[in-house]
Amino acid sequence: MGTVGTQPEPADEPGVTPDPPSAPDDAVRTPARPPGRLDDRRCSVRALARGDSPVATASPVQRWLLIEQPGPWGRDALAESRFDQEVAPLLARRARAENVRLLLVRRPDERLADSGRRWAYADSRPGREGLWWSVRAADADLLTAPWDGSTGEPTSRPTYLVCTHGGHDACCALRGRPLARTMPAPGPADVWECSHLGGDRFAANVVVLPHGFYYGQVPGDGGDVVRAHERRQVALPWLRGRAGVAAPGQAAQHSAREALGLLGVDDLAVLSVHATTPPGAEIERWVVTMAGPEGTVTAEVESRPSAEATLLTCRATHPAHSRTWHVSLIGADQYT
Repeated sequence: MGTVGTQPEPADEPGVTPDPPSAPDDAVRTPARPPGRLDDRRCSVRALARGDSPVATASPVQRWLLIEQPGPWGRDALAESRFDQEVAPLLARRARAENVRLLLVRRPDERLADSGRRWAYADSRPGREGLWWSVRAADADLLTAPWDGSTGEPTSRPTYLVCTHGGHDACCALRGRPLARTMPAPGPADVWECSHLGGDRFAANVVVLPHGFYYGQVPGDGGDVVRAHERRQVALPWLRGRAGVAAPGQAAQHSAREALGLLGVDDLAVLSVHATTPPGAEIERWVVTMAGPEGTVTAEVESRPSAEATLLTCRATHPAHSRTWHVSLIGADQYT
């Protein structure tokens, strides 16, 4: 049974005590503090040195709201930005109720020449993939706008969101900003800086919409990721997983792609994830079934705590265990 990777616990990794948020007015009036520099204290530097794998760490969310908001973002990006502060809590409440991931976005070069009023709805659900851009007259328009793809201009090319949210973790800014500014996407509107994606220690982090593929530890200018998606393939060495797929399914997909050479964005759709141990067990096991081009592919997946507890983010105050993933393909004879 091969080791696929390590996964942080759900949400914003354990062992993290967030700094108290600053007042919204401070976030608007005060320029963001320089994030410092990369050294061996940074979570992404430590993760690379340990060889942490980002496999099976993509978000469970499959619907997205992107809000163009130039200027500084505090730790809570929506509440600590130039976005209408009366609208912000109402919009966050709607996003939670509809299970939509809300992200602020801005141009990589921080130009403020145009309105900054764009917004987009994206759907990553298989068979419904799409991303539609609109322009709002006021922030309050987003409270009643339809989030279903029925409005806006569709885009036919992949959209690359690079996490540069230094107010959340310095590594996101230190690694994400240079990547966002140099990523060789075909069009200038295809790359955006975005607020917190999760998995800070895997910076630079990128999500490719509309399919919802998460990437971590993306090197250089990210050209390998762009070129893969222009071919409608995944860039497997840096793939964290696909949004909306359960973590055991992400681990199984990664191993199957590697073993079978199936890199198409639609290859190996997860058909079922069946747990064979009780939820919350220290060692958990599943059987995952995937759809291959020549028949189903089955995998046995096991997850257990990492042997070592470590500081998983730059803000962490005590060590915590991540989860490691181990996969065996048991039903892929037709591909050998």
